[in-house]
Amino acid sequence: MTVNAAFVLSSLPGRPSNMAATLCVRLLRKQGWLPFTQSIRHGSKAVTRHKKPVHFLKQKLLAVTEYIPPKRAVPKGAYPSNTSRVTEESDLVKLMKKDLKDLFQDCKMIAVVQNNASSAEDLLILKHKLCKHDIRMKSFPNQVMQSFLSDTVYSNMTPLFICPTVLLVCKERKVKEMLSTLRSSPQMTLLGACIDNTLLSAKGVLSYSKLPSMSVVQGQLVGGLTMLTSHTASMLQRHPAHLSALLQQYVKQQSPAGGADEAT
Repeated sequence: MTVNAAFVLSSLPGRPSNMAATLCVRLLRKQGWLPFTQSIRHGSKAVTRHKKPVHFLKQKLLAVTEYIPPKRAVPKGAYPSNTSRVTEESDLVKLMKKDLKDLFQDCKMIAVVQNNASSAEDLLILKHKLCKHDIRMKSFPNQVMQSFLSDTVYSNMTPLFICPTVLLVCKERKVKEMLSTLRSSPQMTLLGACIDNTLLSAKGVLSYSKLPSMSVVQGQLVGGLTMLTSHTASMLQRHPAHLSALLQQYVKQQSPAGGADEAT
């Protein structure tokens, strides 16, 4: 029985449709019937449309004909001017710079000390102790110090003036007295110094304090020169004295009285 026969049976009167459907299914299974239409899945096609590079003449043409919008009009005063403004120094700053110039010219020892949150009472006590050795304490703003030192031969001291600092100045080289006084104030830290127009670090100042004083060095130098002079004088006098002794002995030997005395 074919498919058409199944459809005929289903259309006959008095025959139920379920019976025709069951008979059709059984016949189709036995004969291995396949559907007339089958869905076949094809693989995706390769993409062959790649973007081609633009010709260089076209690139030039596009670059030349590119639209350049006009600059937006900026109202006057909307942006700051490019001219640099020169700020004039106040009279107070000029006075401080003048004091600094006098200090560096008159004082032979200028030490830079960092103030680590020291109280006003401790600063007053330290100032009193330094005054006993004729060492004065000066304080200037860091901006003033940096502005003054940048135009002088002491420009290498500029990095020292970043934190709160004070200056210890003296007309003499009283380094030992300054260090002994600073030992009693742990809040004050020595950063460097300028002694006899020579910049020294903290270690350099400590080494400088171990050197003997100028009077001791002068005494040692004078003693060494005196000893060399006396030794030179004795060496110069030795040969003439020996020569004169030999001549006297020769004269005695040549004289007749001397020869008779020798014979007897």
